[in-house]
Amino acid sequence: MSAPDGKPVLIDTLAIVGVGLIGGSFAAALKKAGVVRRVIGAGRRPENLQKACELGLIEQAVTFSQAASESDLIFLATPVGAFESILAAMRPALKPLAVITDGGSTKQDVIAAARTALGAQAKQFVPAHPMAGSHETGPAAAKPDLYQGRRVILTPLPENRAQDVALVESLWRACGARLLTLEPAEHDAAMACISHLPHWLSSLYMQYVATGPQPELRMEIAAGGFRDFTRIAQSSPEMWRDIFIANRASMLQEIATFRAQLDRAEQALRDEDAQWLEHMLDEASRARQGWSGA
Repeated sequence: MSAPDGKPVLIDTLAIVGVGLIGGSFAAALKKAGVVRRVIGAGRRPENLQKACELGLIEQAVTFSQAASESDLIFLATPVGAFESILAAMRPALKPLAVITDGGSTKQDVIAAARTALGAQAKQFVPAHPMAGSHETGPAAAKPDLYQGRRVILTPLPENRAQDVALVESLWRACGARLLTLEPAEHDAAMACISHLPHWLSSLYMQYVATGPQPELRMEIAAGGFRDFTRIAQSSPEMWRDIFIANRASMLQEIATFRAQLDRAEQALRDEDAQWLEHMLDEASRARQGWSGA
């Protein structure tokens, strides 16, 4: 099957479950690439589905059961804590050759949820995680170039069909993404360090300022550094609550390790150890300058 412009259509019907930034951008990118014929949407918030229809991200809002019965590929983009109940609702109507994938920031927990909810049909679930996002939320934040040049991590299951993994890879490439395959535990440990801990620190710091002395004055005179560091504290509380709980073992390890680093830095400040402080700042500066970004 081909689109009017001659491009091959990889998916006849795509269902987006959770049509916000991540799910909406996936739909928009695949529509732009011309590799999907029809996009439907399901979710827990009717107002989001209505907005997604108005924006042209989806053609129709459906129930979870309808999404399962009508779709060739289902993309889960809700908070990870909702995966098990959504998959359980879909299981009775799920087409036997349909592929399910996701955009969740944790992998061991969503794989466990898929196996619990789907049983033997968990072989149809190909886990993935796009390393792209924004502090903005909702369908209006979706954009077709969100994944262009960005890293997407796949953590396939041993029981996945090779053709299903290949299909998911093809769709992400159609979005312009760069692919990497990791083991689920390896993924979650890395995310705790370079994604989840920064959100934890940014949110705690923002709450510290907002509930501390003279918050209005301090935020009035704050400038670029404050803005950059606290930007991600605006992200979805529900989504990040689920991520922190889901990845708590790796998070607790990273927090403990970081606390030791913070204690060492505090001691250097108490001791007026200028040499240690300068070395730390120089090492951090050089590492940041050498980072090319995702």
